[in-house]
Amino acid sequence: EEWKLLELQRSPINKMVVDWSPIQVTKGLPPERADIVIVGGGVMGWSVAYWLKKKEKVRDGVRVLVVEKDPTYSQASSVLSCGGIRQQFSLKENILLSLASADFLKNINDHLGVVNEDPVDLQFNHSGYLFLASPDVAPIMEENYTIQRDLGAKVILLSPTQLKDRFPWINTDGIALASYGLENEGWFDPWTLLNAFRCKAMSMGVYQCFGEVTGFRCSSQKAETTDGDFVNIKRIKYVDVRMPNSLEYQPVECAVVVNAAGASSGKIADMLGIGHGPKQTMAGIPLPVEPRKRFVYVVHCPDGPGLECPFLIDYSGFYLRREGLGGNYITGMSPEETEEPDVSNLDVDHDFFHDKVWPLLCHRLPPFECLKVSGAWAGYYDYNTFDQNAIVGTHPLVNNMFFVTGFSGHGLQQSPAVGRAVVELILDGGFQTIDLSAFDFKRILYHEPILERNIV
Repeated sequence: EEWKLLELQRSPINKMVVDWSPIQVTKGLPPERADIVIVGGGVMGWSVAYWLKKKEKVRDGVRVLVVEKDPTYSQASSVLSCGGIRQQFSLKENILLSLASADFLKNINDHLGVVNEDPVDLQFNHSGYLFLASPDVAPIMEENYTIQRDLGAKVILLSPTQLKDRFPWINTDGIALASYGLENEGWFDPWTLLNAFRCKAMSMGVYQCFGEVTGFRCSSQKAETTDGDFVNIKRIKYVDVRMPNSLEYQPVECAVVVNAAGASSGKIADMLGIGHGPKQTMAGIPLPVEPRKRFVYVVHCPDGPGLECPFLIDYSGFYLRREGLGGNYITGMSPEETEEPDVSNLDVDHDFFHDKVWPLLCHRLPPFECLKVSGAWAGYYDYNTFDQNAIVGTHPLVNNMFFVTGFSGHGLQQSPAVGRAVVELILDGGFQTIDLSAFDFKRILYHEPILERNIV
């Protein structure tokens, strides 16, 4: 009898019965519980994750989960950007953020180096930004220059004659003034920065999950405002994460949620009912962030400016910078508000280059009359329709969701410093290094925009 029982246990049929399960469990499910769930695995989300582990008092004291819906990162704004960094802004907060981030990037291996891994090679090119101003905007450039210098940015102003001496390949017609960054400005490889943050954060114990956030489960309670109105205050208890190409989902219990979903952050806020209340009320104001598509064109110009080419921003709207060696450059410009392209896909409009960008490029830089378009791509901005500036902090009606979005094109370069600031807000209860109170959601409620005059 014992022999028969042993043979039955070894039987292939019995093994099939033991291994069979009515539910197909997907590998890579997120943990059932996390202290902090970060929605969005772009460079901003991973920066927040890194700083959370950096500032935790005890090893593994904070369980952090990063949820990213695109495992290939093929549509991620972080890796589809031009990789520029500059201090030439008009707002104090933006200047300080980029100064701090530049210092971080210059010493990146002190921060993001991983033991037994190759050093991080960010390919940081310090060629600077060159802004060109028409007579109408020259006074604004002078005001910005004063603010930038007072905060420690190494920037100089150039007259048209000085500009021509320094960059003889520029046509100075219509230029009244130029502003040129001497230090901490240029461009770097976006994918390298994203991957460096990700690898370092995971080596410190951050959990990664590829899936899509499909909803939240919240508790709520009524509170009375100073005006005598009653509002519902929500607190997120669970984040529902659906696995890729599957109907299976995992609810993740958490204490804090960070909305770092970039161009999709408005959609994430909408899932919580933000903006669903009556208009002109606190509950009726949505997160004003939406995707905007921007085209980037790669051109080859054998007679171009070469190694001395900075990241050039013309007052007409187009930009240009060198891309590697061998006469390759990338260029583009933002369309008019009434001509925003369809955001349902990342198809490139090549006519936009020929009709809008190239004529301006040829006028300012005559060598580019002879060029060949060798490639192009499109990416999304997390565009803040309210004032094109970051939204950092909580929503008054959802007290455990922290926004870090709405950068409208300059999030990548500021991600090291912004990630630290958000973590200070979460763990310390307030900003410690750079005061970003001006970027709070409350300014949207009070209809008080803070406008950046150097948006590219």
